[in-house]
Amino acid sequence: MSEKASSWRAAEARAGWLFLTPALSLIGLFFVVPTLAAFVLSLTDFDIYAIGDPSTVRFVGFGNYTRLLGDPLFWKVVGNTLYYALGTGILSVGLGLAVALAVNSRLARFKGFYRTIFFAPWTASLVAVAVVWRYLYQPRQGLLAMALQNFGLPDIDWLGDVRFAMPAIILLGVWKSFGYNVVLFIAGLHNIPGSLYEAAEIDGASAWQRFRYITLPMLKPTFVLVGTVTAIGNLQVFAEPYVMTRGGNPLDSTLTLVMWMYKEGFRWWNLGQAAAISFLLFALVLGAAAARLLVQRLRRKDEPA
Repeated sequence: MSEKASSWRAAEARAGWLFLTPALSLIGLFFVVPTLAAFVLSLTDFDIYAIGDPSTVRFVGFGNYTRLLGDPLFWKVVGNTLYYALGTGILSVGLGLAVALAVNSRLARFKGFYRTIFFAPWTASLVAVAVVWRYLYQPRQGLLAMALQNFGLPDIDWLGDVRFAMPAIILLGVWKSFGYNVVLFIAGLHNIPGSLYEAAEIDGASAWQRFRYITLPMLKPTFVLVGTVTAIGNLQVFAEPYVMTRGGNPLDSTLTLVMWMYKEGFRWWNLGQAAAISFLLFALVLGAAAARLLVQRLRRKDEPA
């Protein structure tokens, strides 16, 4: 390599770092530094008294983490969070794929209109939607209660019964999020060459065979994207239980990790423990994403070359 080419590449590298510096500075200032500060906070017993007198803060190491891992409530909250994440994720992804296939069908008319209708819930305010659904679930006066009465069925306290509170919130989550998955799946379906379906039809493949051997394999990248985004969003659920069950009622059956973190940090002012909960949630999200990537890699290895 000539000296001129080497100096030219060095100049390009300096220019690249120059353009990256503002963005990296903002990321460091508003993400890296707060994250490190939160981790340090999770290693202390910082509480409401420390706000007035920082000298009272004690370094407890990983005491907050061991205390949480030994608390039965922590495992119940983790179970609630996974219950919501899996229930909402499976239903929203499955429903999103089904609706996307129906909207993208050659027989479907007004495709743009249907895409807009199904995507509309995603754009609505989550708090406003949760308030509306809370009134729908009202016993004796809600629309669901009236519908059950018309069919002669007993009334159900949807948000006050341990058996139905979390499923009721899951239904809201599915209604709110599946439209976003519909749009992503439609984009994935548009990337599948139509010639594959035409060749399969000529060979006599049925609709199920075309779906199984063409649509599903070609949608694998879309499934990875949809699954990852859905899982990360569902594991951070907060507004739904906060608005609909006032943060965990009944009997902590709808208490999630983010909701518990909020209570510890801003209701009881146990900021050190709240920071520890946030990093345990981060570990859970990271584990879910890593498991999804591992499954995808194993499937690739099993595929024939």
